[in-house]
Formats: sequence, C-alpha cells, structure tokens
Amino acid sequence: MMTARTFLIGAAAALTLVATPAHGQQVDLAGMWSANLGNHEELPLRGDPGVEVGEYVGVPLNEAARQHAESWTPTMHSLLEWQGRPHPVTYSMRAPRPDFRMGTVVDPKTERLIAYTITGLFGRADRTIWLDGRPHPSKYAEHLWQGFSTGEWVDGGLKVTTTHIKYSFVHRNGIPLSPYAVMTEYYWRHGDLLTLAIIVEDPIYLTEPLVRTATFKRDPNLTIPAPQPFEVAEELPSLEKGQVPSYPLGTTHPEYATRHNLPFEASQGGAQTMYPEYMKRLEQLMKAAPRTTSTTGTRQ
Repeated sequence: MMTARTFLIGAAAALTLVATPAHGQQVDLAGMWSANLGNHEELPLRGDPGVEVGEYVGVPLNEAARQHAESWTPTMHSLLEWQGRPHPVTYSMRAPRPDFRMGTVVDPKTERLIAYTITGLFGRADRTIWLDGRPHPSKYAEHLWQGFSTGEWVDGGLKVTTTHIKYSFVHRNGIPLSPYAVMTEYYWRHGDLLTLAIIVEDPIYLTEPLVRTATFKRDPNLTIPAPQPFEVAEELPSLEKGQVPSYPLGTTHPEYATRHNLPFEASQGGAQTMYPEYMKRLEQLMKAAPRTTSTTGTRQ
C-alpha cells in the first residue's frame, strides 16, 4: 500500500528525471528573443545609416587592419561571390535586428541538456552551443561563418567560447577578422531580458580585446521565417570581368571625420579610442588643427 511518504519520494524522483539541468545550470535561456528593445545600442552602427567607411572609432585595430579597411570599398558586397555571404558570428549577434530562437538539444536517454541552438541569424548561419564538455576540434578543422561553440555555466550565466570562424569582418566597412579570432560571450537572463556581452580577440588584426554588449527581450510571438533560396544578380554592369572594386594602397578616408566635424586622427580608431581618457586627447585635437574639408577618399 502506497503511503504519503512513498508518494512524495516517487514524485520528487520523477521531477528530477524529467527536469535534470545541465551541470551547474542556474537559468533557462530557451525561447524567442527580440533585439527590438536593445537595438538602440550603437544604433548608427547597427541600423540606419550603418557603419561608415573610415569610421574606426572604438575599435582596437592595428595598422594591418587599418590598411585593409582603407583599401576596401562597399561595392565589394555587390560582387556575385559576395552577395550570398552570411554574417560571421562575431557580427551577426549584434547586427541590425538579430532576432533569434534559443532552442534546446537534450539527451533522449537522460533528458539532460547537452546544447543550445540559435536559429534565425542572417544568412541562416545558425549556431549550436555544446554544453556536454566536448573539446574544440583541431586547428585544421573546417572554419564556418558561425564557428564552433562550447558553453559552460559560470556564476549564474552562460559563458560561450567560439573558435574556427571564417576569415571575415569586424564591421561591414572593411575592418577584417582573421580565422585565428576567438569570441567569448556571456549570456545573463534577468526575467524577460537577456544581456549579452561579446569579447572578440584577434592576434592578427586587434591589439586588444574588442568588447560589445547587446540586450534582447523575450517575445513569445516572435517567428523565425523559413530559409529562402538566394539568387545572385549582376549589380555592377560597369565592372569588367575579373575586376574587384577597391581603393589603391595609400588611400585615406576623411569623409566620416569631415561629416561629423571630428579630427581625422580620432576617426582612425585604435585601442586608445576605447577608453574615457581619450576625451582629453580629443579636446586637444579639436582645439589644435582644422579638420579636412574633403568628402571623398584621397590618396596620399
């Protein structure tokens, strides 16, 4: 005959079996997350008009990255082989409106959470974040737009490490990202809000880690559209076969600084422009020299 005590023990065991969390898990991140609330963060970069050519403020890029960016032109995105490219994971999580669905992958035998999935990113470079302790693959393994991600629970949040990211970009204005870059993310949930901190380290193009944040709001009514076929089209009829749009080495881009009435030096970025102390240097530059009046790329 079942007693109240044996019933309670059985019920507790059943709940443990059905709802066993991942090791150390303290919060559930599954659901639909909208960037509508947090898209105001750095809106000129992530929305309209978007990041500008020659705008490197707050990015700890080195000279090699700056040279790459100054020889780059936005019309490269019209090339046939570029038109269907997804965004790299380092950019897609902060791109304009990166609404996504955070799904779960559970072990069918134990019901233990072994991975999260992120679905709905630009170009459908959707992600899997493995939580089962598997190692990252060899450095010779394939590099993908979404990279390879593993996660662990740290102080009530999810820490995600992503490697094996394709050679791509930091921003869509020519600042490059090497295949040796590593992205570390921290996801913290506070009720219906999700805070994401992104730290990108690149030994080839960045002198210091690049830190960005984003905020998402839970939206049960959000839907992820079905993947659509992509057809490339000729967008630059004046381009001759084999020609790649670019600026010659030595080109500078004072347009951004001129448009926003900034000293040219300030627009060139670098680690020093990430910190509040740079405001003193900016004040000195504003007083010292007139800004350039050119509105087009110039070659030194």
